[in-house]
Amino acid sequence: MKDRWVLVAVAGALSFVAMLDMNIVNVALADIAEGLNVSAATAQWAALGYQLPVVALLLPVGRWLDGAGTRPALLAATVGFALCSALAALSPWAAWLIAARIGQGACGAVLFVLMPVLVIRAVRPAARARAMSVPATLGPLGAVTGPAVGGLLLDHLGWRWVFLVKIPFCLLALIVAWRAMPEDGRMRVPGRRALADASAVAGGLAALLLALTLGSGEPPWFLLAVAAVPPLWWWLRGPGGRPVTGVLRAAGLFRAHGSVLTLAAGFAAMHYVVALHLRRDDGISATATGLTVLAFPLGMALAGPLGGRLADRYGLRRVAVTGASLTAAGLLLLIPLGDAWSPPEVAWRLALAGVGMGLNGGPTQALVMGAAPAERTATVGSTVQVARGLGFTLGPALATAAWALAGSGPGDGARAGLALAAVAACLAVPLLALPGRRNAAVPERTTDTVST
Repeated sequence: MKDRWVLVAVAGALSFVAMLDMNIVNVALADIAEGLNVSAATAQWAALGYQLPVVALLLPVGRWLDGAGTRPALLAATVGFALCSALAALSPWAAWLIAARIGQGACGAVLFVLMPVLVIRAVRPAARARAMSVPATLGPLGAVTGPAVGGLLLDHLGWRWVFLVKIPFCLLALIVAWRAMPEDGRMRVPGRRALADASAVAGGLAALLLALTLGSGEPPWFLLAVAAVPPLWWWLRGPGGRPVTGVLRAAGLFRAHGSVLTLAAGFAAMHYVVALHLRRDDGISATATGLTVLAFPLGMALAGPLGGRLADRYGLRRVAVTGASLTAAGLLLLIPLGDAWSPPEVAWRLALAGVGMGLNGGPTQALVMGAAPAERTATVGSTVQVARGLGFTLGPALATAAWALAGSGPGDGARAGLALAAVAACLAVPLLALPGRRNAAVPERTTDTVST
């Protein structure tokens, strides 16, 4: 088999664009509210309209794509993502914008599931960690650079360019994928059973995501999480959920997924607390805060390619655990800084944590995807993305709660939030270090996913 690194580059570019969209719109909400003459609460749905379908549709999309061709699904999702971006930029009113963002989120869910599948099929097993490090590094980099890119666009071009900036990347990825990807099947139509399962899991995850996102600002929203239990329980106990949990159990991947979730939660909580504390409590300028927080993605960008090479040579789990340990160490070192932080003291600790995330991302993704049965790679790709997405959402929500419950002294809230972030990152180390127990068999596929 010949390695096709151009497809790995496509996966990396689309991961960056899809994750960029998670945060770039947040800085434009006030401008969107003013430009469309709507309230701030309505404008917030320009962000939630994308985030909700991304997370809510990952599991149904993974099950669906296990029997569909990768090439047509990738091309269709990329076209849809670019088209919805253009429609969002052209929005004359809020309802149009929200509808375009929901469509963009649905296409984004397909892209998130396909990225690891595309990579694992593009290279030999001996090069998987290096290949996985590309989207595993570029994706989070897109998330953390989103606010900075969005700010520049707002200052010079206006809020509509926040949506237009991604279209050239999509078009370039589309051209390369069209020419480089081999034909591997056709799209298929989901059946009634698949649509019912998708409705249940999407509704449950959407309710959970809304509770975590909105509850951090208004605690009564946390009660919405109760509404997520019945549909998710029905799905898990039915023919839609059993194959998903069965393949994770058979491949011994539950602990690895737990490490992905806890490390993402620790990273997201840290990012939220550090930026808030520097700006609000220490009075650091926005520029200095941005440059300080930039130490994390810089460390991650430098260590990502190195992590892949080391893992291909010395072993996936060993390098992944080392990376998680460095991230946990960086977060632990932030706690004793005291009340007044200086940007250099914070920056080198963030850089250490970023190096750890860079070393961890690709090897962990390769570890999980390499253990997946060939016919279930999309399913496993979707479950690991759900774990990461829930971690990114859970981290800031828990950090906000810890901050509110901490004492009223200077820096108490920040220390509580950072302690929570560090504990989450520390949990990822034993979860990843101890391999899960593999079962002998993988459950058979259900056959009711294609309409007749």
